[in-house]
Amino acid sequence: MLSSVDLDKLCIVCYPDPVLGEHCQAVSEFGPSLEALAARMLDLMRADKGVGLSAPQVGLALRLFVCNHTQNPEDDRVYVNPTLGDLIGSVEADEGCLSLPEVTVPVRRADSVTLTACDTQGKALRATAGDLEARIWQHETDHLDGRLIIDHMPTSAELANRRILKELKEKYQARKKKRVSTR
Repeated sequence: MLSSVDLDKLCIVCYPDPVLGEHCQAVSEFGPSLEALAARMLDLMRADKGVGLSAPQVGLALRLFVCNHTQNPEDDRVYVNPTLGDLIGSVEADEGCLSLPEVTVPVRRADSVTLTACDTQGKALRATAGDLEARIWQHETDHLDGRLIIDHMPTSAELANRRILKELKEKYQARKKKRVSTR
């Protein structure tokens, strides 16, 4: 499956694309194709000045995300089939999302998290992080479970983001109609 993905055509999909609401499937194919996909996702993440990007955000319902909480290339990380545990503490902060441009939502997250995953070769990884890195892991894992920051929105954020969400829905419908009419 991964070898059939056209990496040059991958792009960040925006709300309300249905893939963003899917519960993603575990990755079972490791190796060069997965490495190439992760590298492309890191490029897309950096191009949009993000700190994390999940596979559903590029249209693939797979349990995979990339991240970099420092913007230093040596801190690029790829997590395949991640699970979170040992969630400690609670802190609220504003979050944005590459699939929801211009939308900001206050989200309460654990302050410290342990992540268990695999790398692109299938080797097991385990790490614990706090602060921004822990927030990124939780945000991206939400994507893998079909949840978005707007699913955490309090009423005040719903009101503040109403216009932007409406515009995103209209843009999505226009793109969808254009694709249908060009077939």
